Amino acid sequence: MYLLHRTSGDLVEVLDVSEAIDPCKDSLGGRFHAGEEIQEPETFAKSDLVFPSGEALPRCWLDPDYKR
Repeated sequence: MYLLHRTSGDLVEVLDVSEAIDPCKDSLGGRFHAGEEIQEPETFAKSDLVFPSGEALPRCWLDPDYKR
């Protein structure tokens, strides 16, 4: 899965989708998908990521108390 990094505008390849959908985790492992070479994995804050369309991540991915 790919998400868009708000600051740089580059795509981020999410390495473990379960980290993205876990509301108890504030960050996830991924790597920028830019250039010709595979980039080194980094940790990205979920608050810095959106879907490639520009849509925000679902609240149930970010907030453990989203049902309240």
